[in-house]
Amino acid sequence: MHEKIIILDFGSQTTQLIGRRIRELNTYCEIVPYNKFPEKDLAVKGVILSGSPYSVNDTNAFKTDLTDIRKKYPVLGICYGAQYLAYSSGGTVASAGLREYGRAHLTKLDDANPLFKEIQPGTQVWMSHGDTITLLPDSFRITASTDDVEAAGFKITDEPTWGVQFHPEVFHTRDGIKLLDNFLSICGCAKDWTPASFIESAVTELKKQLGEDKVILALSGGVDSSVTAVLLNKAIGKNLTCIFVDHGLLRKNEFEKVIKAYENMGLHVIGVNAREKFYSELAGVTDPEEKRKIIGKGFIDVFDEEAHKLKDIKWLGQGTIYPDVIESLSITGTVIKSHHNVGGLPEKMNLQLVEPLRLLFKDEVRRVGYELGMPEHLVSRHPFPGPGLGIRILGDITPEKVRVLQDADDIYISLLREWGLYDKVWQAGAILLPVRSVGVMGDERTYENAVVLRAVTSTDAMTADWAQLPCEFLAKVSGEIINKVKGVNRVVYDISSKPPATIEWE
Repeated sequence: MHEKIIILDFGSQTTQLIGRRIRELNTYCEIVPYNKFPEKDLAVKGVILSGSPYSVNDTNAFKTDLTDIRKKYPVLGICYGAQYLAYSSGGTVASAGLREYGRAHLTKLDDANPLFKEIQPGTQVWMSHGDTITLLPDSFRITASTDDVEAAGFKITDEPTWGVQFHPEVFHTRDGIKLLDNFLSICGCAKDWTPASFIESAVTELKKQLGEDKVILALSGGVDSSVTAVLLNKAIGKNLTCIFVDHGLLRKNEFEKVIKAYENMGLHVIGVNAREKFYSELAGVTDPEEKRKIIGKGFIDVFDEEAHKLKDIKWLGQGTIYPDVIESLSITGTVIKSHHNVGGLPEKMNLQLVEPLRLLFKDEVRRVGYELGMPEHLVSRHPFPGPGLGIRILGDITPEKVRVLQDADDIYISLLREWGLYDKVWQAGAILLPVRSVGVMGDERTYENAVVLRAVTSTDAMTADWAQLPCEFLAKVSGEIINKVKGVNRVVYDISSKPPATIEWE
């Protein structure tokens, strides 16, 4: 049983970032709704209260009784979490007049306080709040101040409870990681949660959970399903069967390459070429949502057909990861959306779900993959949408359009790797537009397709900036595509960020 930190989520956009920072310090943590503290969990070592979009004075602000938690565990309140500690103890929180947002410096610091151990006065912090604490309860003592915020940090006397009105989890707070590390030390955390320790405990738990039962897993070629497969294979070996469906919308030669890579890792994989089925069902369809539904249903049908050829299957493996789990519930406990990667299959086939990565963030999944000895090209792959090129071909889908886009995309991705740029972007791909433009090739007039290149930088795909790739690189890609891909005479680069645009076009 891993010791853990519980993060009570009051709705902040940076709650997941707090979790990732704690994990980076080799300490396991879980994010739960603000009013769902796991009272019977004996592994809890400390509690962090997140920020919130609300003011503590709002009638609809998220509030909960912290009395028992404060008696039992060390507590760190961040921004709203700090203000709520003061407010719920009889202090006063009021509008700051001017919103306190951006860089600030700690002008006064109680460096004898264990939370600020080895942190020096003058260190930069990041503020982001419209309210501020104007009156602390008698039992609260100020531990840090800035020029504009007297109670930038506090501790409750005779109680292991701290609060800071800045965000230690963000990059702009220079010693934020050190502050969080100090809090983990206060909690008595061993800080020994590593990819290797995760694998060891996960394999033990999977053996106990699955016994001699048989499991099927839908592989996509992506990092999540691939790491899931290798982890399950390590636990149950021959009792795992993987199914990889080629819907005809994968990248160029991807089906063959990925199947070979999986086999080299000792996985039992059934490869299904279902291209013609999908092309037939997608013929003439232009609406993006309809395309998604057809591809999703087609995948389930093919997977179900293959699965029924096997005997005594009791479990369906899925590559669900922690952001999926968090997003599946609002902080009020209401289901927002389902994250079943093959939605409907568990019920349809009367299978139980096994999701060994459901408590890991994406970067942790990659680290586990490396620890498992998986090949670089599988572990470091960019995210790729389930419908594949089906949502990167705008308009109707034909085998010829797939061929054009596969060739253009292959040149783009290959050159990103060749120029050492692939690992510097979060996601990249080519999009085929349903428009043609006039061009000149040799002495002849052409009227052919336009291809869009898309590349973004991001940490979690919730927001993304367009990647500022070198002009020389873009010129090289454009020339290669126009010269080598029959049917394309124009290449453009997408410089839209998310929001307001999305990463994918459909």
